[in-house]
Amino acid sequence: MNAPPVRPRALGGGPWRQAAYASLDFETTGLDLAGDDIISFGVVPIEKGRILPGRSTYREVRPEQPLKPASIAVHGLRPVDLAEAASLGTVVGDLRDALAGRYVLAWAAEIEAAFLARVFGRRSSWWQRQIIDVLRLALLVDPSGPDHRPDFSLTAVADRLGVPVERPHHALDDALTTAQVFLVLLPDLERRGITTPRRLLRAGRG
Repeated sequence: MNAPPVRPRALGGGPWRQAAYASLDFETTGLDLAGDDIISFGVVPIEKGRILPGRSTYREVRPEQPLKPASIAVHGLRPVDLAEAASLGTVVGDLRDALAGRYVLAWAAEIEAAFLARVFGRRSSWWQRQIIDVLRLALLVDPSGPDHRPDFSLTAVADRLGVPVERPHHALDDALTTAQVFLVLLPDLERRGITTPRRLLRAGRG
């Protein structure tokens, strides 16, 4: 089993800007969390409240099982595109290094958490507790009433917040969009007293 990423520094109770974050997105052969495979991942770092796109990580991964037509329609990656891609075991070290020492941001984080568990195992589960669900943060600050719930896909929320979306369902671009949405949400979250990584983690669990 692959070693998990290094734990973030003990800054859970300090200002959120003092901590480092990594916005993560997986594209997969499907949403069967037990049987489907990762076919690409993107990781975008945030430090001192700033996105660092030049230090992003993007890898395409050759799956062990055939791609499904339904998943190809979503992410656009075809068998020919992944024929020369590396195996997951070859690039897992890049994923671990990109997440090391950082709180992980993800949209609908249970999906990323499940695939991370597949990669790194559940025994060293502390890193799963470091995942901040940005979708739940967006739901928390949503001003709409209980009788009107708008579309809460990543693309729809980004559009409402004025965040540009270049290529939906591309792992690196979705990771970048998630990072941008996170930063746009923070002023509202801070007004609610959510000012530390620890409080962000709690809010992101609903």
